[in-house]
Amino acid sequence: MKSRFILIDCQGKGRIYFENVGDNEFISTHKGNISIEDIEQADWGSVITTHKGHPYRIVEVDINDYIMFGLKRETQIIYPKDSGFITVNLGIKSGDKIFECGCGSGALTLVMANVVSPNGKIFCYERKERFINLAKKNLQFNNLKDYVVIKEKDLENDEIDEKDFDAAFIDTKEPWKIIEKVSISLKPGRKLGILVPTFNQIVEVLKELKRVKHFDISVKEILLREFKTIPDRVRPEDRMVAHTGFLIFSRKGV
Repeated sequence: MKSRFILIDCQGKGRIYFENVGDNEFISTHKGNISIEDIEQADWGSVITTHKGHPYRIVEVDINDYIMFGLKRETQIIYPKDSGFITVNLGIKSGDKIFECGCGSGALTLVMANVVSPNGKIFCYERKERFINLAKKNLQFNNLKDYVVIKEKDLENDEIDEKDFDAAFIDTKEPWKIIEKVSISLKPGRKLGILVPTFNQIVEVLKELKRVKHFDISVKEILLREFKTIPDRVRPEDRMVAHTGFLIFSRKGV
C-alpha cells in the first residue's frame, strides 16, 4: 500500500502531499476525486486522472518532499536550501558522529541522519520536551530514528556527555554562550556550523569563535531563485526564497 505520495499537476506547477489515506475509497483534490484503487495500481511516475478527467502524476515522497510538505512542525525549520548546504560544508559523511544543539522539529536532523546512516550517529540536545517528541515522530516516520540520540538538555547549564565529534551544528537563540562547550567536544580541525538570523548575532558569534581560537571562519547566506520553465519565456519567478538565516562555519584550532 502506498502510505504517502505526491500528486503533481500535469497542467500546472501544483502538487499535493498525501499520507495515511486510511480506508477511504477516494481522495479529493480541488480538480476532482481519485480512487484509492487507481492509486494503488499506478506505477510511480505514471499519470492518473480525477473523475473530472484532470491528469496528475503520482510520485514517491523523498526527503526533500517530506520536509517541504509533510514535516510536522511547531517551529521555524531549516529548509533544504540551507540544510543541504550545511551538511556538505560540515563535511558530513556516512559513519560520522555529529553533534547538534537545538533540533526543533527535526528538519536538519533528518537530512544529516540520512547521510550518516547506516553506521553513524547524531547526538542532539534540545531543551524543550515537546520539540523532542515532535522530532522523534518525524524521524520515526522516515525510518531514521535509530541514527539519532536526542537528549533533553540546556547547554547553558548542562554539560555535553559525549566527545570526539566529527562535526557540530548550533541553532539556538544565543549560540555564543555555548560555543566553547561545543568546541571542546569536537575533534581538532573539524567544523562547527551555526545558524543565526540577524547581523548583531553574527558579531557576537565571530567574537567568541576568535576567542576560542577557531580558524577558517566564514559567513554565508543562501538565496534561492527559481525560474519559469516555459521554453518560450524563461525568466525568474516573481517570488523568491531570500533571507532565512546566516550560516557561520569554522574549524576547531589547537
